[in-house]
Amino acid sequence: MQRREALISMASMATLSLTAPTQLLAAPNVKSRLLVVFLRGGYDACSLLVPVSSNFYYASRPDISIAKPSAELTSALPLTADWGLHPVLRESLFPYYKNGELAFVPFAGTHDLSRSHFETQDSMELGQALEGHKNYRSGFLNRLATVLTGSTPMAFTDRLPLALQGSTHVPNTTLRSLEKPSVDARQSSIISSMYQGTPIAVQVSDGFAVRDDVMREMSAEMAAANRYAISAKGFEFEARRIAKLMKDHYTLGFVDVGGWDTHVNQGGATGYLANRFDELGSGLAAFAQELGSAWRDTTVVVMSEFGRTFRQNGNRGTDHGHGSVFWIMGGSVRGHQIAGAQVRVEQVALFQNRDWPVLNDYRDVLSGLLQKQYGLSTNQLDTVFPGATPRDLKLL
Repeated sequence: MQRREALISMASMATLSLTAPTQLLAAPNVKSRLLVVFLRGGYDACSLLVPVSSNFYYASRPDISIAKPSAELTSALPLTADWGLHPVLRESLFPYYKNGELAFVPFAGTHDLSRSHFETQDSMELGQALEGHKNYRSGFLNRLATVLTGSTPMAFTDRLPLALQGSTHVPNTTLRSLEKPSVDARQSSIISSMYQGTPIAVQVSDGFAVRDDVMREMSAEMAAANRYAISAKGFEFEARRIAKLMKDHYTLGFVDVGGWDTHVNQGGATGYLANRFDELGSGLAAFAQELGSAWRDTTVVVMSEFGRTFRQNGNRGTDHGHGSVFWIMGGSVRGHQIAGAQVRVEQVALFQNRDWPVLNDYRDVLSGLLQKQYGLSTNQLDTVFPGATPRDLKLL
């Protein structure tokens, strides 16, 4: 490869990981913050929010069910008479539920029936009606940014997700590899000079500027981490970094977390899925702690493309399902509740005799949440989620 081609290749990688924004690390005009955490892979909602009053649940999952609440540390944590929480969240998220800062919306999701990870993820990130033409350059969070004057969005991801694709320029950067930028300062200068006088000169320059600003913001924190031997591995460390940036600079955030496609050896109170819940719960708690007083103006939405089959499969796992559980967390959230339309968990209630049904359409739920959080008008809501019917679940 010729030197010029190599430099162009590096420039492409740099602008891929830091898409040029229209604003850098400026103080936001919108006080309220929103972080969307997308669990890619379709997590098993029945293991998170356990239907402890359902005998059908225990009969359907002889190897992977979570025991009813008791004195045992491996039993479900009591939420209501019908629902329990996975026990690994005892120290991280259970206190937020008891304090009224965490709520769950079961039977939530999209009416897309493909059960395809990619198709359903795309559909939910776009936030458009299932019927009709899809605009793959218009995600719901980008549309939200367009109606929130002064908002500062950021994708804490390797690549810009569909949810933030659109007319508003949005930067993206992964925070778990900040210590090792793929292009150093000297190379950045060379690449920027190459594009002077071209139509994308500003985009290239802004992309590097965002990276440098983020690096400066994180430098003190990274030095402390190295000194005190805090591992960069895991969601908790990344969540703390996200909180540091959102506290002062970004009002809309998106991060995705993988590893939820549990077809084999899913586990119950312990095992693979329990470890993922533990990591996620610790990260969300760390995010809240790191925000400090800004937590009271922050809302976190945890969502996934679908749930999983209600019955365990032959490999002690679960397969692609339908209805899921959304988590709504924040300092102003009316927590300590299981919100939205619900049905008793019995065989007759299953969708296609295999999955949780979707009773709470995600577009309607999120529309209602955004309406309360930002005071959006009917026209603004229709811009974000065209054709949706906002549902106020009294979560804010």
